[in-house]
Amino acid sequence: MKQINHRLIYLILSTLVIIALLALIAIKGPLAPVKVQTVTLMQGKLQPALFGVGTIDARRRYVIGPTHTGKLQNLLVDHGDSVKAGELLGQMDPVDLPDRINSARLNIEKYEHLVEAAQAHLDEANSRAAQAKRDGIRYRDLLKKKQVSHELAEGKATDAIATMDQVHAAQAELEGSRHDLQRLKSDFKALQAQLDELKLISPVTGLVTARDVEPGSLVVGGSPVLRLIDPASLWVRVRIEQRDSTSLVTGLDARIVLRNHADKTLNGKVARLELIADSLTEERWVDVAFAPATFGKSTEFSTENLHQLAMGMLANVTILLPAIEKAEWLPAAALQSYNRHTGVWVMRDDKAHFVMVKTGTRTLDGKIQILSGINAKDKVVSYSAKSLNEGMHLKVDKHD
Repeated sequence: MKQINHRLIYLILSTLVIIALLALIAIKGPLAPVKVQTVTLMQGKLQPALFGVGTIDARRRYVIGPTHTGKLQNLLVDHGDSVKAGELLGQMDPVDLPDRINSARLNIEKYEHLVEAAQAHLDEANSRAAQAKRDGIRYRDLLKKKQVSHELAEGKATDAIATMDQVHAAQAELEGSRHDLQRLKSDFKALQAQLDELKLISPVTGLVTARDVEPGSLVVGGSPVLRLIDPASLWVRVRIEQRDSTSLVTGLDARIVLRNHADKTLNGKVARLELIADSLTEERWVDVAFAPATFGKSTEFSTENLHQLAMGMLANVTILLPAIEKAEWLPAAALQSYNRHTGVWVMRDDKAHFVMVKTGTRTLDGKIQILSGINAKDKVVSYSAKSLNEGMHLKVDKHD
């Protein structure tokens, strides 16, 4: 009897152990439901955007240098100085140019006197010619009255012709002197223009970003001496992936965060889409200009402290694409790939079912627009402890 009781106890214990193992397998083992977290289709405003890293640059740069080879005489500005349009920045050595200009000025004065003398000579010749003409007419009348001889009347007519030739000669002399005077004045203007070209003048109000040559150095014509930028034309040249650049247009709003001012966000706008892309990195250059008020006196980045910026400084840029109102969306983590199809896992009757969906816009904060495939009642798996397969048992995690 005791032996039968012992067998019964062993049988019960064995049964309990088997049941416990089966329960453990069902709860924790391979047959246990996969714990998942779910979400439902949400609706709201989506703000798509593109992110890129760029460098600060200036749209308008200016290179200041001489047009002819010469020695740099002096420079009045240095790197970082603010300059105004028309301001004298420096000057090249004029060598003998001032002496040549002074000589040309004296020649002009000389020929002005020669013109005055030629004019006086012409006036005198005109007077003699007029008198000779009157005498010729008077003697011709006297000849008709037979009061003078024929030879004397012809002599007076010849004198009239000779004085007219003298008038023509005086006129030619005057015109020649005037032409010489005009030529000297043109030469003087040319020399003065050469002297003016030796002055290095700022074409705009801006900042000096480089001083490439020091006074006393020989500068080849066309070589840069100073480099300037227009602070109002500062922008950020940003690299954007080519596949994302199709929706870009000029005028889109942007947010700029400078690396040395990471706590401040500046406003900007897309100013230009460059037509040349990088075939190696598959990126496209986009130029984002700062908002007009960014460098005004009322902001931190005023023209007085623009030295905090530097050409080539890195900046993070977020370009805001047109917002989508009342869009249906899911977290981007819910989107999965299964059997080479894109879709989401939906929990129906505690089982996993893969549903293909059509997607639209993605946002930088992890939202993706759902155009079709599911409805607001579907429980979409946003997280699973392991990879899912069709028909797997699911269990909603308590942290869902």
